[in-house]
Amino acid sequence: MPEQPGPALAVALIVLLAIAVTVSYVGRLRLERRFATAALRAVVQLALVSLVIAAVLVHIAWSAAFALVMMGVAVATAAGRIGAPRAWPWVAVAIAAGVLPVLTVIFVAGAVPFTGAGLVPMAGIIIGGAMTATSLAGRRAFAALRDEHGTYEAALSIGLPRSAAVTEVIERHLPEALVPGMDQTRTVGLVTLPGAFVGVLLGGGSPVQAGAAQIIVLVGLLATQAITVVVVGRLIRSARLLPADLKDRLIP
Repeated sequence: MPEQPGPALAVALIVLLAIAVTVSYVGRLRLERRFATAALRAVVQLALVSLVIAAVLVHIAWSAAFALVMMGVAVATAAGRIGAPRAWPWVAVAIAAGVLPVLTVIFVAGAVPFTGAGLVPMAGIIIGGAMTATSLAGRRAFAALRDEHGTYEAALSIGLPRSAAVTEVIERHLPEALVPGMDQTRTVGLVTLPGAFVGVLLGGGSPVQAGAAQIIVLVGLLATQAITVVVVGRLIRSARLLPADLKDRLIP
């Protein structure tokens, strides 16, 4: 991997984007403009973030502040994805519940050094995992509450409290949010070599160091996402985390 981006990177990006756009056009996916826009945004955002990270890594306080910014973006993104932007404080509770204990264990145990260079990437990975779990759990649970409203009403009709009636609908759907993380953990090294592993190798680390970095990331993600999904479920049952349309239907 070259130390600095050069013409080869630009050529590769242009060719890969051209392939994506061409396939979309030929396959009538109608995503050509979205592909181009997404790629342009990614380039601009990563360029800006690279400059910011280079500055914040100098001091742990600035790194912690940057992690809080990442948390804020994750909360806003997840709240939007599940269609409950006004419930963002509860989305923040769910994400923080998964992120904070996992990062605490990782840094207190010394598995990753508590420096700017350790905090920013680890926080980014763990926060991203919690964001994804929140989005998947919320979207699946809310879809179930809409599609299976009859089940909810039947549970109420036999005397179950509202929280129990909601549980009857969503309980079997929540674990689906954990499937991608479990699959990635089970197949690591056999199907995929995830980012932490590749990053350490490209940075000059040994395969053993790369493996150690990746396993702490994967197990940390499992813990983070499990906590987050459980908290999301509890918040939905208590009617704290619901889109507006479901609040109208589930709360008398």
